[in-house]
Amino acid sequence: ICGICGDNHATCSIYAQNMAYGIKPPNLADWIVNLGEAAEFMFDHTIFQDNLVFVDFCEQVVKDTNPKVLAKAESTLAPHSDIHGYKTIADIMRALNPFVGKIYQQALQMSRLTREMFCLMEGRHVHPSTLYPGGVGTVATPQLFTDYLVRLVKVFDFVKKTVPLNDDIFDFFYDALPGYEEVGRRRILLGCWGAFQDPDHCDYDYRHMSDWGRKMFVTPGVVVDGKLVTTDLVDINLGIRILLGSSYYDDWTNEEMFVEKDPLGNPVDRRHPWNQTTLPHPQKRNLEEGGNYSWVMSPRWHDKRSTDLLALDTGGGPLARLWATALAGLVDTPYVKSTGHSVQILIPKTPTQPETMLEWKIPQWSNALERDRARVYFVAYSAAMAMHFLEQGLAEIRAGNTKVFTDFKVPESAIGVGFTEAVRGVLSHHLVIRDKKIANYHPYPPTPWNASPRDSFGVPGPYEDAVQGMPIFEENGRDKFKGVDIMRAVRSFDPCLPCGVHMYLGQGKTIETTHSPMFGAGG
Repeated sequence: ICGICGDNHATCSIYAQNMAYGIKPPNLADWIVNLGEAAEFMFDHTIFQDNLVFVDFCEQVVKDTNPKVLAKAESTLAPHSDIHGYKTIADIMRALNPFVGKIYQQALQMSRLTREMFCLMEGRHVHPSTLYPGGVGTVATPQLFTDYLVRLVKVFDFVKKTVPLNDDIFDFFYDALPGYEEVGRRRILLGCWGAFQDPDHCDYDYRHMSDWGRKMFVTPGVVVDGKLVTTDLVDINLGIRILLGSSYYDDWTNEEMFVEKDPLGNPVDRRHPWNQTTLPHPQKRNLEEGGNYSWVMSPRWHDKRSTDLLALDTGGGPLARLWATALAGLVDTPYVKSTGHSVQILIPKTPTQPETMLEWKIPQWSNALERDRARVYFVAYSAAMAMHFLEQGLAEIRAGNTKVFTDFKVPESAIGVGFTEAVRGVLSHHLVIRDKKIANYHPYPPTPWNASPRDSFGVPGPYEDAVQGMPIFEENGRDKFKGVDIMRAVRSFDPCLPCGVHMYLGQGKTIETTHSPMFGAGG
Protein backbone atom coordinates (compact mmCIF):
# COMPACT_ATOMS: atom_id res chain seq x y z
CA ILE A 1 0.00 0.00 0.00
CA CYS A 2 1.42 3.34 -1.05
CA GLY A 3 1.70 6.11 1.52
CA ILE A 4 1.14 9.06 -0.79
CA CYS A 5 -2.46 8.03 -1.49
CA GLY A 6 -3.39 7.47 2.16
CA ASP A 7 -6.58 9.45 1.65
CA ASN A 8 -7.83 7.00 -0.98
CA HIS A 9 -7.41 4.12 1.45
CA ALA A 10 -9.12 6.03 4.26
CA THR A 11 -12.03 6.81 1.95
CA CYS A 12 -12.31 3.24 0.71
CA SER A 13 -12.18 1.94 4.26
CA ILE A 14 -15.04 4.14 5.41
CA TYR A 15 -17.06 3.06 2.37
CA ALA A 16 -16.58 -0.58 3.40
CA GLN A 17 -17.42 0.19 7.02
CA ASN A 18 -20.51 2.22 6.10
CA MET A 19 -21.77 -0.87 4.30
CA ALA A 20 -20.87 -3.26 7.11
CA TYR A 21 -22.45 -1.04 9.80
CA GLY A 22 -25.55 -0.38 7.70
CA ILE A 23 -25.26 3.42 7.83
CA LYS A 24 -25.57 6.31 5.42
CA PRO A 25 -23.67 9.54 6.16
CA PRO A 26 -25.46 12.88 5.74
CA ASN A 27 -25.29 14.20 2.19
CA LEU A 28 -23.00 17.07 3.16
CA ALA A 29 -20.44 14.62 4.50
CA ASP A 30 -20.22 12.82 1.18
CA TRP A 31 -19.84 16.11 -0.71
CA ILE A 32 -16.95 16.98 1.61
CA VAL A 33 -15.34 13.58 1.01
CA ASN A 34 -15.71 14.13 -2.74
CA LEU A 35 -14.02 17.52 -2.45
CA GLY A 36 -11.14 15.94 -0.57
CA GLU A 37 -10.82 13.17 -3.14
CA ALA A 38 -10.89 15.69 -6.00
CA ALA A 39 -8.07 17.65 -4.37
CA GLU A 40 -6.13 14.42 -3.89
CA PHE A 41 -6.39 13.62 -7.61
CA MET A 42 -5.38 17.16 -8.58
CA PHE A 43 -2.39 17.07 -6.26
CA ASP A 44 -1.17 13.59 -7.00
CA HIS A 45 -1.58 13.59 -10.76
CA THR A 46 0.21 16.92 -11.06
CA ILE A 47 3.16 15.62 -9.05
CA PHE A 48 3.11 12.35 -10.99
CA GLN A 49 2.95 13.98 -14.40
CA ASP A 50 5.17 17.03 -14.17
CA ASN A 51 7.68 15.97 -11.52
CA LEU A 52 7.98 12.23 -12.22
CA VAL A 53 6.68 11.14 -15.64
CA PHE A 54 7.97 14.18 -17.50
CA VAL A 55 11.51 13.61 -16.25
CA ASP A 56 11.61 10.87 -18.92
CA PHE A 57 10.57 13.43 -21.56
CA CYS A 58 12.69 16.41 -20.49
CA GLU A 59 15.48 17.96 -22.53
CA GLN A 60 18.26 16.39 -20.46
CA VAL A 61 16.95 12.83 -20.88
CA VAL A 62 16.00 13.19 -24.55
CA LYS A 63 19.45 14.66 -25.27
CA ASP A 64 21.10 11.62 -23.66
CA THR A 65 18.87 8.99 -25.27
CA ASN A 66 17.47 10.39 -28.54
CA PRO A 67 19.52 13.38 -29.73
CA LYS A 68 17.91 13.19 -33.18
CA VAL A 69 14.51 13.62 -31.54
CA LEU A 70 15.73 16.67 -29.66
CA ALA A 71 17.08 18.16 -32.90
CA LYS A 72 13.66 17.70 -34.48
CA ALA A 73 12.00 19.21 -31.40
CA GLU A 74 14.12 22.35 -31.79
CA SER A 75 12.56 23.03 -35.18
CA THR A 76 9.02 21.84 -34.42
CA LEU A 77 6.56 24.56 -33.50
CA ALA A 78 4.21 23.72 -30.64
CA PRO A 79 0.64 23.74 -32.05
CA HIS A 80 -0.82 25.29 -28.89
CA SER A 81 1.95 27.79 -28.17
CA ASP A 82 -0.61 30.61 -28.13
CA ILE A 83 -2.18 28.97 -25.06
CA HIS A 84 0.77 27.69 -23.03
CA GLY A 85 3.45 30.11 -24.22
CA TYR A 86 6.19 27.71 -25.38
CA LYS A 87 7.18 28.29 -29.00
CA THR A 88 8.76 24.93 -29.85
CA ILE A 89 8.58 21.39 -28.52
CA ALA A 90 12.19 21.76 -27.37
CA ASP A 91 11.15 24.78 -25.31
CA ILE A 92 8.61 22.56 -23.56
CA MET A 93 11.28 19.90 -22.97
CA ARG A 94 13.59 22.48 -21.39
CA ALA A 95 10.77 23.61 -19.11
CA LEU A 96 10.45 19.98 -17.95
CA ASN A 97 14.06 19.71 -16.73
CA PRO A 98 14.06 18.71 -13.03
CA PHE A 99 14.37 21.51 -10.47
CA VAL A 100 15.26 24.26 -12.96
CA GLY A 101 12.48 23.92 -15.55
CA LYS A 102 9.54 26.30 -15.31
CA ILE A 103 6.89 23.58 -15.68
CA TYR A 104 8.62 21.46 -13.04
CA GLN A 105 8.64 24.41 -10.62
CA GLN A 106 5.03 25.40 -11.35
CA ALA A 107 3.91 21.85 -10.62
CA LEU A 108 5.51 21.98 -7.18
CA GLN A 109 3.67 25.23 -6.45
CA MET A 110 0.41 23.72 -7.68
CA SER A 111 0.92 20.63 -5.53
CA ARG A 112 1.21 22.85 -2.46
CA LEU A 113 -2.00 24.65 -3.40
CA THR A 114 -3.98 21.45 -3.97
CA ARG A 115 -2.72 19.94 -0.71
CA GLU A 116 -4.07 23.01 1.05
CA MET A 117 -7.43 22.31 -0.61
CA PHE A 118 -7.28 18.76 0.64
CA CYS A 119 -6.45 19.80 4.19
CA LEU A 120 -9.39 22.21 4.25
CA MET A 121 -11.74 19.27 3.79
CA GLU A 122 -9.95 16.40 5.51
CA GLY A 123 -7.66 17.94 8.11
CA ARG A 124 -4.22 16.85 6.98
CA HIS A 125 -2.37 15.18 4.13
CA VAL A 126 -1.51 12.40 3.52
CA HIS A 127 -3.37 10.68 6.30
CA PRO A 128 -6.66 12.56 6.84
CA SER A 129 -7.79 13.24 10.39
CA THR A 130 -11.48 13.96 9.78
CA LEU A 131 -12.73 10.90 7.89
CA TYR A 132 -14.82 8.43 9.89
CA PRO A 133 -17.41 5.74 9.25
CA GLY A 134 -20.71 7.58 9.22
CA GLY A 135 -19.36 10.92 8.05
CA VAL A 136 -16.65 13.49 8.65
CA GLY A 137 -15.37 15.71 11.45
CA THR A 138 -15.03 18.74 9.19
CA VAL A 139 -16.91 21.85 10.34
CA ALA A 140 -18.74 22.92 7.20
CA THR A 141 -19.09 26.68 6.76
CA PRO A 142 -19.43 29.00 3.76
CA GLN A 143 -15.93 30.29 4.55
CA LEU A 144 -14.49 26.77 4.28
CA PHE A 145 -15.97 26.31 0.83
CA THR A 146 -14.88 29.80 -0.23
CA ASP A 147 -11.29 29.09 0.82
CA TYR A 148 -11.39 25.94 -1.31
CA LEU A 149 -12.88 27.83 -4.27
CA VAL A 150 -10.22 30.56 -4.22
CA ARG A 151 -7.58 27.88 -4.71
CA LEU A 152 -9.64 25.92 -7.22
CA VAL A 153 -9.79 28.95 -9.54
CA LYS A 154 -5.99 28.86 -9.74
CA VAL A 155 -6.16 25.18 -10.69
CA PHE A 156 -8.58 26.12 -13.49
CA ASP A 157 -5.98 28.49 -14.94
CA PHE A 158 -3.31 25.81 -14.62
CA VAL A 159 -5.19 23.03 -16.44
CA LYS A 160 -6.29 25.31 -19.28
CA LYS A 161 -2.62 25.61 -20.21
CA THR A 162 -1.23 22.24 -19.21
CA VAL A 163 -3.74 20.05 -21.11
CA PRO A 164 -2.85 21.45 -24.57
CA LEU A 165 0.83 21.44 -23.57
CA ASN A 166 0.61 17.71 -22.84
CA ASP A 167 -1.16 17.10 -26.13
CA ASP A 168 1.67 18.87 -27.94
CA ILE A 169 4.43 16.79 -26.36
CA PHE A 170 2.73 13.41 -26.82
CA ASP A 171 1.58 14.12 -30.38
CA PHE A 172 5.15 15.12 -31.18
CA PHE A 173 6.52 11.76 -29.99
CA TYR A 174 4.10 9.90 -32.26
CA ASP A 175 5.30 12.03 -35.17
CA ALA A 176 9.03 12.05 -34.36
CA LEU A 177 9.27 8.31 -33.66
CA PRO A 178 6.99 6.36 -36.04
CA GLY A 179 5.88 3.19 -34.29
CA TYR A 180 6.11 4.70 -30.81
CA GLU A 181 2.53 3.63 -30.18
CA GLU A 182 4.00 0.19 -29.47
CA VAL A 183 5.84 1.41 -26.36
CA GLY A 184 3.93 0.07 -23.37
CA ARG A 185 1.12 -1.14 -25.58
CA ARG A 186 -1.01 -4.06 -24.48
CA ARG A 187 -4.42 -5.49 -25.18
CA ILE A 188 -7.18 -3.17 -23.99
CA LEU A 189 -8.02 -4.74 -20.62
CA LEU A 190 -9.01 -1.89 -18.32
CA GLY A 191 -10.63 -1.85 -14.89
CA CYS A 192 -12.19 1.12 -13.11
CA TRP A 193 -14.01 0.78 -9.77
CA GLY A 194 -15.67 4.22 -9.88
CA ALA A 195 -15.13 7.37 -7.83
CA PHE A 196 -17.03 10.26 -6.22
CA GLN A 197 -20.30 9.02 -4.68
CA ASP A 198 -23.58 10.77 -5.42
CA PRO A 199 -25.17 11.08 -1.94
CA ASP A 200 -28.60 11.58 -3.49
CA HIS A 201 -28.46 7.94 -4.62
CA CYS A 202 -25.78 6.13 -2.60
CA ASP A 203 -26.99 4.41 0.59
CA TYR A 204 -23.97 2.05 0.89
CA ASP A 205 -26.30 -0.96 0.90
CA TYR A 206 -24.80 -3.87 -1.05
CA ARG A 207 -28.24 -4.89 -2.24
CA HIS A 208 -28.57 -1.58 -4.07
CA MET A 209 -24.93 -1.31 -5.14
CA SER A 210 -25.62 -2.02 -8.81
CA ASP A 211 -27.80 1.09 -8.95
CA TRP A 212 -25.86 3.57 -6.83
CA GLY A 213 -22.58 2.45 -8.37
CA ARG A 214 -23.78 3.65 -11.75
CA LYS A 215 -24.55 7.05 -10.22
CA MET A 216 -20.93 7.65 -9.24
CA PHE A 217 -19.36 10.70 -10.87
CA VAL A 218 -16.69 8.43 -12.36
CA THR A 219 -18.45 5.39 -13.77
CA PRO A 220 -17.18 1.94 -12.72
CA GLY A 221 -16.55 -0.46 -15.54
CA VAL A 222 -14.50 -3.17 -17.19
CA VAL A 223 -13.37 -2.50 -20.75
CA VAL A 224 -12.25 -5.48 -22.83
CA ASP A 225 -10.94 -4.96 -26.36
CA GLY A 226 -12.52 -1.52 -26.41
CA LYS A 227 -15.99 -2.71 -25.36
CA LEU A 228 -17.65 -1.95 -22.03
CA VAL A 229 -18.38 -5.34 -20.46
CA THR A 230 -20.11 -4.14 -17.28
CA THR A 231 -20.78 -1.09 -15.12
CA ASP A 232 -22.21 -3.19 -12.27
CA LEU A 233 -20.22 -3.08 -9.02
CA VAL A 234 -21.80 -6.35 -7.90
CA ASP A 235 -20.50 -8.07 -11.05
CA ILE A 236 -17.15 -6.38 -10.58
CA ASN A 237 -16.96 -7.53 -6.95
CA LEU A 238 -17.93 -11.13 -7.61
CA GLY A 239 -15.49 -11.37 -10.51
CA ILE A 240 -12.37 -10.60 -8.47
CA ARG A 241 -10.02 -13.56 -8.05
CA ILE A 242 -6.68 -13.55 -6.23
CA LEU A 243 -4.23 -15.97 -7.84
CA LEU A 244 -0.76 -16.84 -6.63
CA GLY A 245 1.31 -18.40 -9.38
CA SER A 246 4.75 -16.81 -9.03
CA SER A 247 4.24 -15.24 -5.59
CA TYR A 248 5.95 -15.99 -2.28
CA TYR A 249 2.82 -17.38 -0.60
CA ASP A 250 1.22 -20.72 0.16
CA ASP A 251 -2.28 -21.28 -1.12
CA TRP A 252 -5.26 -20.92 1.22
CA THR A 253 -7.39 -23.57 -0.52
CA ASN A 254 -7.70 -25.60 2.68
CA GLU A 255 -8.34 -22.61 4.93
CA GLU A 256 -11.65 -21.37 6.28
CA MET A 257 -14.29 -19.86 3.96
CA PHE A 258 -15.43 -16.56 5.46
CA VAL A 259 -18.17 -15.68 2.95
CA GLU A 260 -20.00 -18.23 0.83
CA LYS A 261 -22.76 -15.95 -0.49
CA ASP A 262 -23.07 -12.20 -0.87
CA PRO A 263 -26.09 -10.28 0.54
CA LEU A 264 -27.93 -10.91 -2.74
CA GLY A 265 -27.44 -14.68 -2.48
CA ASN A 266 -24.76 -14.90 -5.17
CA PRO A 267 -22.03 -17.48 -4.57
CA VAL A 268 -18.65 -16.02 -3.60
CA ASP A 269 -15.54 -17.73 -4.92
CA ARG A 270 -12.88 -19.13 -2.60
CA ARG A 271 -10.31 -16.95 -4.35
CA HIS A 272 -12.27 -13.77 -3.63
CA PRO A 273 -10.62 -11.31 -1.18
CA TRP A 274 -13.40 -11.92 1.35
CA ASN A 275 -12.10 -15.51 1.60
CA GLN A 276 -8.38 -14.86 1.37
CA THR A 277 -5.98 -16.04 4.06
CA THR A 278 -2.47 -14.66 3.61
CA LEU A 279 0.18 -17.34 4.15
CA PRO A 280 3.66 -15.87 3.51
CA HIS A 281 6.32 -18.31 2.37
CA PRO A 282 9.73 -16.58 2.21
CA GLN A 283 12.00 -18.23 -0.33
CA LYS A 284 14.83 -17.59 -2.72
CA ARG A 285 13.89 -15.80 -5.91
CA ASN A 286 13.57 -18.23 -8.82
CA LEU A 287 13.46 -16.70 -12.28
CA GLU A 288 13.25 -20.04 -14.05
CA GLU A 289 9.99 -20.94 -15.77
CA GLY A 290 7.35 -21.71 -13.14
CA GLY A 291 9.48 -20.26 -10.33
CA ASN A 292 8.42 -17.75 -7.70
CA TYR A 293 9.90 -14.27 -7.84
CA SER A 294 7.58 -11.69 -6.29
CA TRP A 295 5.80 -10.70 -3.07
CA VAL A 296 2.96 -9.35 -5.22
CA MET A 297 -0.07 -11.60 -5.70
CA SER A 298 -1.93 -11.77 -9.02
CA PRO A 299 -5.44 -10.27 -8.94
CA ARG A 300 -7.50 -11.26 -11.95
CA TRP A 301 -11.08 -10.59 -13.05
CA HIS A 302 -13.39 -13.41 -14.10
CA ASP A 303 -15.14 -12.62 -17.37
CA LYS A 304 -18.44 -14.51 -17.27
CA ARG A 305 -18.78 -14.34 -21.04
CA SER A 306 -15.65 -16.37 -21.73
CA THR A 307 -14.71 -17.68 -18.24
CA ASP A 308 -11.30 -16.06 -18.83
CA LEU A 309 -9.37 -14.70 -15.85
CA LEU A 310 -8.30 -11.32 -17.19
CA ALA A 311 -5.12 -9.52 -16.17
CA LEU A 312 -6.78 -6.12 -16.04
CA ASP A 313 -4.68 -3.01 -15.75
CA THR A 314 -5.72 0.40 -14.48
CA GLY A 315 -4.30 2.44 -17.33
CA GLY A 316 -2.32 4.25 -14.68
CA GLY A 317 -5.70 5.26 -13.24
CA PRO A 318 -6.97 8.03 -15.52
CA LEU A 319 -7.01 6.06 -18.78
CA ALA A 320 -9.37 3.42 -17.37
CA ARG A 321 -11.49 6.02 -15.54
CA LEU A 322 -11.97 8.16 -18.63
CA TRP A 323 -12.46 5.18 -20.96
CA ALA A 324 -15.14 3.52 -18.82
CA THR A 325 -16.88 6.82 -18.13
CA ALA A 326 -16.83 7.80 -21.80
CA LEU A 327 -18.30 4.50 -23.02
CA ALA A 328 -20.98 4.33 -20.33
CA GLY A 329 -22.43 7.74 -21.16
CA LEU A 330 -23.88 8.10 -17.65
CA VAL A 331 -22.09 11.12 -16.19
CA ASP A 332 -24.03 14.31 -16.92
CA THR A 333 -23.25 17.38 -14.82
CA PRO A 334 -22.96 21.07 -15.73
CA TYR A 335 -19.18 20.66 -15.94
CA VAL A 336 -18.51 17.07 -17.06
CA LYS A 337 -20.45 15.01 -19.59
CA SER A 338 -19.74 11.57 -21.03
CA THR A 339 -20.87 11.18 -24.63
CA GLY A 340 -20.44 7.48 -25.36
CA HIS A 341 -17.17 8.13 -27.18
CA SER A 342 -15.54 10.96 -25.21
CA VAL A 343 -15.62 13.00 -22.02
CA GLN A 344 -16.33 16.72 -22.27
CA ILE A 345 -14.88 18.88 -19.49
CA LEU A 346 -16.01 22.49 -19.06
CA ILE A 347 -13.54 24.64 -17.13
CA PRO A 348 -15.28 27.84 -15.95
CA LYS A 349 -14.18 31.36 -16.77
CA THR A 350 -11.64 32.91 -14.42
CA PRO A 351 -10.34 36.49 -14.07
CA THR A 352 -7.43 35.69 -16.39
CA GLN A 353 -8.77 32.94 -18.68
CA PRO A 354 -11.97 32.43 -20.70
CA GLU A 355 -14.33 29.50 -20.26
CA THR A 356 -12.68 26.48 -21.87
CA MET A 357 -14.13 23.21 -23.17
CA LEU A 358 -11.71 20.28 -23.13
CA GLU A 359 -12.56 16.91 -24.65
CA TRP A 360 -10.83 13.62 -24.00
CA LYS A 361 -11.51 11.20 -26.85
CA ILE A 362 -11.15 7.43 -26.65
CA PRO A 363 -7.74 6.62 -28.18
CA GLN A 364 -6.79 3.87 -30.55
CA TRP A 365 -4.37 2.23 -28.13
CA SER A 366 -3.77 1.43 -24.49
CA ASN A 367 -0.11 2.39 -24.40
CA ALA A 368 2.41 4.52 -22.52
CA LEU A 369 1.66 7.83 -24.23
CA GLU A 370 -2.11 7.50 -23.84
CA ARG A 371 -1.82 6.58 -20.16
CA ASP A 372 0.27 9.68 -19.66
CA ARG A 373 -2.01 11.89 -21.75
CA ALA A 374 -5.09 10.78 -19.80
CA ARG A 375 -3.47 11.80 -16.51
CA VAL A 376 -3.57 15.54 -17.18
CA TYR A 377 -7.10 15.32 -18.57
CA PHE A 378 -8.16 13.76 -15.29
CA VAL A 379 -6.68 16.69 -13.38
CA ALA A 380 -9.06 18.84 -15.41
CA TYR A 381 -11.90 16.35 -14.80
CA SER A 382 -11.32 16.47 -11.04
CA ALA A 383 -11.16 20.27 -11.02
CA ALA A 384 -14.41 20.56 -12.96
CA MET A 385 -16.17 18.01 -10.74
CA ALA A 386 -14.89 19.86 -7.66
CA MET A 387 -16.84 22.89 -8.83
CA HIS A 388 -19.98 20.76 -8.96
CA PHE A 389 -19.30 19.33 -5.50
CA LEU A 390 -18.78 22.84 -4.11
CA GLU A 391 -22.11 23.99 -5.47
CA GLN A 392 -23.91 20.96 -4.04
CA GLY A 393 -22.23 21.31 -0.64
CA LEU A 394 -23.03 25.02 -0.41
CA ALA A 395 -26.64 24.27 -1.32
CA GLU A 396 -26.83 21.88 1.65
CA ILE A 397 -25.42 24.55 3.98
CA ARG A 398 -27.80 27.23 2.71
CA ALA A 399 -30.69 24.84 3.27
CA GLY A 400 -29.61 24.36 6.88
CA ASN A 401 -28.47 20.76 6.35
CA THR A 402 -25.20 21.10 8.24
CA LYS A 403 -25.09 17.68 9.89
CA VAL A 404 -21.98 15.75 8.84
CA PHE A 405 -22.07 12.58 10.95
CA THR A 406 -24.36 9.62 11.65
CA ASP A 407 -23.98 7.51 14.81
CA PHE A 408 -23.53 3.78 14.42
CA LYS A 409 -23.05 0.53 16.30
CA VAL A 410 -20.72 -2.23 15.22
CA PRO A 411 -22.85 -5.31 14.40
CA GLU A 412 -22.19 -8.81 15.71
CA SER A 413 -21.44 -10.00 12.19
CA ALA A 414 -21.36 -8.33 8.80
CA ILE A 415 -19.53 -8.03 5.52
CA GLY A 416 -18.67 -4.91 3.61
CA VAL A 417 -16.83 -3.77 0.52
CA GLY A 418 -15.65 -0.35 -0.53
CA PHE A 419 -15.00 0.56 -4.13
CA THR A 420 -13.25 3.70 -5.29
CA GLU A 421 -10.25 4.81 -7.30
CA ALA A 422 -6.81 5.41 -5.86
CA VAL A 423 -4.75 7.86 -7.88
CA ARG A 424 -3.16 5.04 -9.89
CA GLY A 425 -6.39 3.10 -10.36
CA VAL A 426 -8.74 0.52 -8.89
CA LEU A 427 -9.06 0.27 -5.11
CA SER A 428 -11.26 -2.06 -3.09
CA HIS A 429 -11.38 -2.91 0.62
CA HIS A 430 -13.01 -6.20 1.66
CA LEU A 431 -14.19 -6.55 5.27
CA VAL A 432 -15.61 -9.44 7.33
CA ILE A 433 -16.84 -8.86 10.91
CA ARG A 434 -17.48 -11.61 13.48
CA ASP A 435 -18.25 -11.09 17.16
CA LYS A 436 -17.93 -7.33 16.61
CA LYS A 437 -14.31 -7.83 15.56
CA ILE A 438 -12.52 -7.78 12.23
CA ALA A 439 -12.26 -11.42 11.17
CA ASN A 440 -10.81 -10.73 7.72
CA TYR A 441 -9.71 -7.58 5.91
CA HIS A 442 -8.02 -7.30 2.54
CA PRO A 443 -7.39 -4.11 0.58
CA TYR A 444 -6.56 -4.38 -3.11
CA PRO A 445 -4.92 -1.22 -4.44
CA PRO A 446 -3.68 -0.65 -8.02
CA THR A 447 -0.16 -2.02 -7.53
CA PRO A 448 -1.09 -5.73 -7.27
CA TRP A 449 -3.19 -5.40 -10.42
CA ASN A 450 -0.48 -3.60 -12.41
CA ALA A 451 2.67 -5.18 -10.97
CA SER A 452 1.45 -8.76 -10.60
CA PRO A 453 3.82 -11.53 -11.70
CA ARG A 454 2.84 -14.47 -13.88
CA ASP A 455 -0.23 -16.13 -12.42
CA SER A 456 -1.11 -19.79 -11.94
CA PHE A 457 -1.85 -20.09 -15.66
CA GLY A 458 1.38 -18.43 -16.77
CA VAL A 459 -0.32 -15.16 -17.73
CA PRO A 460 1.95 -12.16 -17.09
CA GLY A 461 0.80 -9.07 -15.25
CA PRO A 462 0.46 -5.71 -17.02
CA TYR A 463 4.01 -4.42 -16.40
CA GLU A 464 5.56 -7.55 -17.83
CA ASP A 465 3.03 -7.81 -20.64
CA ALA A 466 3.51 -4.18 -21.68
CA VAL A 467 7.28 -4.49 -22.15
CA GLN A 468 7.57 -8.02 -23.58
CA GLY A 469 8.50 -7.76 -27.24
CA MET A 470 8.37 -3.98 -27.11
CA PRO A 471 10.48 -2.15 -29.71
CA ILE A 472 13.35 0.02 -28.44
CA PHE A 473 13.73 3.52 -29.89
CA GLU A 474 16.65 4.73 -27.81
CA GLU A 475 19.65 5.68 -29.97
CA ASN A 476 22.30 4.55 -27.48
CA GLY A 477 24.15 1.30 -27.91
CA ARG A 478 24.73 -1.34 -25.26
CA ASP A 479 27.52 0.56 -23.47
CA LYS A 480 25.42 3.66 -22.78
CA PHE A 481 21.95 2.12 -22.79
CA LYS A 482 19.56 3.96 -20.45
CA GLY A 483 16.39 1.94 -21.05
CA VAL A 484 14.26 5.07 -21.32
CA ASP A 485 11.56 3.39 -23.43
CA ILE A 486 11.16 0.66 -20.82
CA MET A 487 11.06 3.28 -18.08
CA ARG A 488 8.38 5.24 -19.92
CA ALA A 489 6.31 2.08 -20.34
CA VAL A 490 6.36 1.08 -16.67
CA ARG A 491 6.10 4.62 -15.29
CA SER A 492 3.04 5.24 -17.45
CA PHE A 493 1.27 2.85 -15.09
CA ASP A 494 2.93 4.22 -11.98
CA PRO A 495 5.64 6.88 -11.95
CA CYS A 496 6.11 6.19 -8.23
CA LEU A 497 7.74 2.86 -9.04
CA PRO A 498 10.98 3.40 -10.93
CA CYS A 499 12.15 0.53 -8.76
CA GLY A 500 9.75 -1.63 -10.78
CA VAL A 501 12.35 -1.86 -13.56
CA HIS A 502 15.62 -3.76 -13.20
CA MET A 503 17.75 -4.14 -16.33
CA TYR A 504 20.44 -6.74 -16.92
CA LEU A 505 22.68 -5.91 -19.87
CA GLY A 506 24.85 -9.00 -19.58
CA GLN A 507 28.19 -7.30 -18.95
CA GLY A 508 28.28 -6.99 -15.18
CA LYS A 509 30.11 -9.19 -12.71
CA THR A 510 28.92 -10.53 -9.37
CA ILE A 511 30.62 -8.84 -6.41
CA GLU A 512 28.62 -10.48 -3.63
CA THR A 513 25.38 -12.45 -3.38
CA THR A 514 23.18 -11.92 -0.33
CA HIS A 515 19.76 -13.50 0.16
CA SER A 516 17.43 -11.61 2.50
CA PRO A 517 13.80 -12.31 1.56
CA MET A 518 12.19 -11.06 4.78
CA PHE A 519 14.28 -10.70 7.92
CA GLY A 520 17.41 -9.01 6.55
CA ALA A 521 20.86 -10.33 5.76
CA GLY A 522 21.54 -11.48 9.31
CA GLY A 523 18.14 -13.05 9.99
